[in-house]
Formats: sequence, C-alpha cells, structure tokens
Amino acid sequence: MELNEVTITRAIIDRFHEKLRDNLDVDVAVVGGGPSGLVAGYYLARGGKKVSLYERKLSVGGGMWGGGMMFNEIVVQDSAIHVLDEFGIRYREYAENYYTADSVECISTMTSRAVQSGVKIFNCMTVEDVMMRTNLITGLVLNWTAVDMAGLHVDPLVIRSKFVIDATGHDTEVVRVVQRKVPGELKTSTGKIEGEKSMWAERAESLTPENTREVFPGLYVAGMAANATFGEPRMGPIFGGMLLSGEKVAGELMERLRA
Repeated sequence: MELNEVTITRAIIDRFHEKLRDNLDVDVAVVGGGPSGLVAGYYLARGGKKVSLYERKLSVGGGMWGGGMMFNEIVVQDSAIHVLDEFGIRYREYAENYYTADSVECISTMTSRAVQSGVKIFNCMTVEDVMMRTNLITGLVLNWTAVDMAGLHVDPLVIRSKFVIDATGHDTEVVRVVQRKVPGELKTSTGKIEGEKSMWAERAESLTPENTREVFPGLYVAGMAANATFGEPRMGPIFGGMLLSGEKVAGELMERLRA
C-alpha cells in the first residue's frame, strides 16, 4: 500500500491534538521531566490519577543523563534502592550504602514506565505563568519553548489542575513565577525563595525529601527545586533524595486527592 505524506501529517496532528485536548483538566500537572518529576508522575498515574508533565527541553531527564561531569553513572544510597527496584532498573553495590547505576538506563526506563503508567508528557513546552484564584494555584499557562526562545509575542494557552508540582530543579521556574506575580507569600521562613546553597551531599540528600512539600496553596516543590526553594545545599550526582522526593510528593497528593 502506498504511503501518503498528508495522511502521515494528519495522523500526527490528530493524535497530538487528541492528547492535548484530553489533558486540559488534570489532577496533577508536573513541571519538569527530571527524575523527581518522572517518579512523582509514575506513582500518581499508577494510582489512577490523571497526570500531565511539561518539559521545556526536547528530551526529558534533567541532569541525570550526564551522570557526574558526563561520566554517565549515578550513585544511589540504600534508602532509595526500592525505587530503582520498582522501576526494574539494574544497579551494583560499590561500597556499603553506595550503589551505582547507568544513568542512561535509569532515565530512559523511568520515562518509559511513567508513560506506560499513564503520564502524558508534553515536551518543548514552557510554563510562562500560572492560573490563580484567591490565594490558590489552579493551573498552568503554557507556550512553546521555541516561542519563548525567539522572544515572539504569541499568547499562551492554559491547562487546569488540582495541584501543580514544581520539579524544575535549580531554576525553581514555577515558584519564581508565583513569587513574582501571585499575591501572598511562600511557605518559607522569609516568604520568598531562599536560594540554593553550595554542595553538601549528606545534608542535601536528607533534606530533599524533607523539603518536598506544599510551598503555596496548590503548589508543591520536589527534587532540587525543593532544596533551592527552602535554601538548602545541592547534592551532585547522587540521586536517592530525588527519587524519594518524587515518591513522597506522589504519596501526599494521593492522600489529598482522596480527601
């Protein structure tokens, strides 16, 4: 049978529009496709919640692809090994409490499992604003990353969500929008973003899950965005805290969505 270029194009347009249209109103919108965002989305979707994930880059994965300084291996500690087991990711013990895993296998497997669990991923999309009501974040204002990069004056579109997770890493992109534009204060000691501190792996790893919480009504922070928001250190290429952060925020939101 002859292949028709117009049919190919129509198939892509129809299927993408179907996916976009069906995800204009979701339970949870995740911003940032790094490990914490993918883990959170996976657990939420596996629990039957409607989840969409928005990544400004062409590929998801955040900083995990490159491991440490482009040595594509990562380290995970004992407390987070069960998350690797959940995803079926292989690892090897290096020393007591230190396990290594191939970073490409990690992020590709997490991405695949998240999509197969029901997470709808929209790449090349940038969150330029949030939707708000009185003291509450109710959704995201989206545009194409290429529009943002080119500085074009193109109006955005919106999606509505019961909760938003900022998993954008060091940049805390959604929290910065809220701090700048939404009335009220963040749930930090100063009411503002405290700012990421220099590397201290042990402290950062323990505090990443601890700082994973609601920072403004309707808005949670996860992964490195949590530490940057609450003024704690970075951790480098050890990823246990990131995985546990995604698991924690998913668990908390499952409880709230059941309420």
